[in-house]
Amino acid sequence: MNSREDSARQHAAKRDCAADSQAAPAQQPTGSKFVAYPLRREPVSTSAPYQRNKWNSSVDGWLVLLLTVICAFTRLYQIGLSNRVSWDESYFNVRFSGMYLNHSYHHDVHPPLAKLLISLSRFVADGSNRTMEPKGNYPPDFNYTFTRCFTALFGIGLAPLAYLTCFHLNMQRQACFLAGLLVIADNALCVMSRFVLLDAPLLFFTAAALCSIAGFQNTRHCAFSPAWWRWLLLTGAALGLVSSSKWVGFFAVALVGLYTMEELLNMYADFMPASTAIKHFGARVTALIILPIAIYMASFAVHFAVLSHSGPGDATMPPAFQARLYGSKLSYQPFTVMYGSLLDLRSMHPGSGLLHSHPHKYPDGSQQQQVTGYSHSDSNNNWVIMRIGNELNYTSDPLLPVKDGDTVRLMHKRTSTMLHSHRSYKAHVSTHDHEVTAYGKPEWNDTNNEWRIEIHKEESSVANGEIHAITTQFRLRHATTNCLLSAAGVKLPPWGFRQTEVSCSRSQSPRSAANLWVVERHANPRVPSVDMRSIVKTSFISNFLRLNMEMARSNNALIPDRDKYNHLESDPWSWPFLVYPMRLLGSWKKGDIKYYEVGNPLIWWSSALMCLLYPLQLAYYHVRQARGVPGVWAPGEERHFWNAGKLLWGGWMLHYLPFFAMGRVTYIHHYLPALYFAVLLLAFEVDHFCRRLALGERPRTIVVAMCAVCMLAVFCWFAPLTFGYIGPMDDLKYRQWLPTWNIYRDKYSM
Repeated sequence: MNSREDSARQHAAKRDCAADSQAAPAQQPTGSKFVAYPLRREPVSTSAPYQRNKWNSSVDGWLVLLLTVICAFTRLYQIGLSNRVSWDESYFNVRFSGMYLNHSYHHDVHPPLAKLLISLSRFVADGSNRTMEPKGNYPPDFNYTFTRCFTALFGIGLAPLAYLTCFHLNMQRQACFLAGLLVIADNALCVMSRFVLLDAPLLFFTAAALCSIAGFQNTRHCAFSPAWWRWLLLTGAALGLVSSSKWVGFFAVALVGLYTMEELLNMYADFMPASTAIKHFGARVTALIILPIAIYMASFAVHFAVLSHSGPGDATMPPAFQARLYGSKLSYQPFTVMYGSLLDLRSMHPGSGLLHSHPHKYPDGSQQQQVTGYSHSDSNNNWVIMRIGNELNYTSDPLLPVKDGDTVRLMHKRTSTMLHSHRSYKAHVSTHDHEVTAYGKPEWNDTNNEWRIEIHKEESSVANGEIHAITTQFRLRHATTNCLLSAAGVKLPPWGFRQTEVSCSRSQSPRSAANLWVVERHANPRVPSVDMRSIVKTSFISNFLRLNMEMARSNNALIPDRDKYNHLESDPWSWPFLVYPMRLLGSWKKGDIKYYEVGNPLIWWSSALMCLLYPLQLAYYHVRQARGVPGVWAPGEERHFWNAGKLLWGGWMLHYLPFFAMGRVTYIHHYLPALYFAVLLLAFEVDHFCRRLALGERPRTIVVAMCAVCMLAVFCWFAPLTFGYIGPMDDLKYRQWLPTWNIYRDKYSM
């Protein structure tokens, strides 16, 4: 393509973008029963026109407003009826928000953005930073209604976003309005928006990301225009927000990523000039990679800035981070480690914890005292560092610093046993390593109790070959076997209390974090303490990466106990068919206000059917087209069926199927993001079949109205359990549509 043709093509694209849907509507093909699709114009290089419905404020604006008002009523009606702490409100409205307002550092498996927003709402509600019991009822002066209303705002935004998304996907107005009503009429989406949980912000930002990428798809013919940039940047911002709320948001990132890859491949296939392709690639990298990462990291920067004081989550972070927290036990301690000092040694491997021992024995092998890694502060973590050879009187003799190359012994303070290893027995889980035990007495001359110190790195300005608290990373090499004291995060069986295995590794990897140790806490009454905050240094990047690794580790630890009955958990296969709904209150007795997370069965079952039907439809149409059957597609229909379906069905698939590969515990509310895509796909399929049947305006409106009435009727039938049910238990049995529902009775109900 020469420069004149390229210039003419760009000029035509700009003219089309400025016109923004002013082209004439597509015509009905002669002799065909299919309705042509009012889609936007494709790039000039394509042969088929592509137009979308033009926004009409007198129609679309009022429809969006009506949906918003109806949705607000369903989300806010009797929202403060129950003063009981419900489901995970004990974490997000009580525990974590209180710690944010107290600036106490804590650890959670979720990113901080949604929790920060909830904490802000609690601050606005009463300005209180008090803590309270995570269970039971809210205190009389706790404004829980305000915080519930705040999270409900995110649920209210789902209905208008559903309309706007379907509009940008070029559905007819009846289908757009139906999509909004389906979101409103689902009981599960409604009830999860009425409590202080992370699901409402997650769903809202997921819907915002889908709406933005749909809007961007409609402006791709006018690349680099203000509208094009606006939708692209909105998509990137939504991806950053949804990822910063829960990691489920990364499924939305995957959806946009796959969409972008397809788009760039199509540009490559169209022989786009290299300079233009580079601009497209750079724009997407900036908006869809750099911007989301910046938002994600910014949420953690705020998290670290707010949580400036010591709290229950300190142990998940490195000692240098802990020492800089106000009120931390590590902030003031002796700097230079001396012989006779009492030490807590922490492994530099994430999740391995502190060097620990207890009186329990190994069940086999040497059957000597166990040595493990333990994450929490405990007197069993205390070790005394002792000199080899001429023993010192540590209360009166001159102080001697511990130096690089020294051979030392470590005595477990509580049991007076020595850190020990030997060739005779292998480690119990990491069988390629030697066993590490606590064995022997201080007065015994046993070389298997001797360890040589090898400094790896000094992170302070003082690097004189001495061991310093927090800042010196070192290895402990066993004097007899030449192996390295190691904690690689491997968990012991129940006999080891699921603590981390400590072994003596024959691997000579000098930089492996599993082989590196640091003195986390140092106590010696003869050595003055110093302010460690003026010595230790940390970086945001290292803290950010460490916290994300700890979040992943904690997430993986949330495994279900299959031997224990639990009426809350459910497996992914059961979600689309609504097999196991969930109670949102532990107490389900007479007089309790009961909330039940049961979806609207008509919506869940019909949307699941459409999700299963879409790929079969796609295959059916392509087979007919390949066989040369005439009239398979109306003008623009094939592209519309793919462009809308790949986002809706693809979003459902990416938000649902990955849960089958997860080992963590799962609940039915994990299906809600996938359900949102499925609901919009249901509206799309209704619109698609109405078009293929060539229904006019009035019949199409009747079909949509009938669907809406049926869905709303079922919503009203289950509404008592959505808004809070107080009546007699016997009245609930008529709402138990499946025998697997525990809506009426199980062994926990009375």
